[in-house]
Amino acid sequence: MKTNRLEAFSDGVLAIIITIMVLELEAPKDITLDAIISLIPVLSSYVISFLYLGTYWNNHHHLFHITDKVSGKILWANLHLLFWLSLIPFATSWIGEHHNGTIPSAFYGFILLMCAIAYFILQNTIVKIHRHDSSIQSILGNTTKRKLSLLLYTIGIGLSFFKPYFGIACYLAVLVLWFIPEKKIENTINN
Repeated sequence: MKTNRLEAFSDGVLAIIITIMVLELEAPKDITLDAIISLIPVLSSYVISFLYLGTYWNNHHHLFHITDKVSGKILWANLHLLFWLSLIPFATSWIGEHHNGTIPSAFYGFILLMCAIAYFILQNTIVKIHRHDSSIQSILGNTTKRKLSLLLYTIGIGLSFFKPYFGIACYLAVLVLWFIPEKKIENTINN
């Protein structure tokens, strides 16, 4: 199977996830500046989550540009990723409403950690299916960024129990790390 159907399905699911997230936002009941200022934590959680979903979509798009074929294992690994991504609106809503709460911050980090693990499983499944293609192995073989991400998520979850904002800072560091797709993938696509 070619990658087109998987990509189209994934794009649709991500579009729905983002739509659900934006529908969770409620306009202030009052017309004052204080009313909008009180929504800054909710809006901030939305922006961060939107950027996370956009980053996953961008990296997913690049990943499947270098993938030649799709197997049943890749389909299941992709669904596993989409499952965890679909929980981001729930975690976003909870942390937006309770931005000072340790459990919402830790839970948000847990969901992000599970998304990262699912993405890495997807990458590894693609590498295993394409063993004959050494370029995919060399492009996706660098695990430093992956390990650093998992470490930062774990530290962030732990820090959330002391200071939720420290946990969120760790989650933002991972976002910055993955915001720009792998240069090796970009170079392969452009050649």
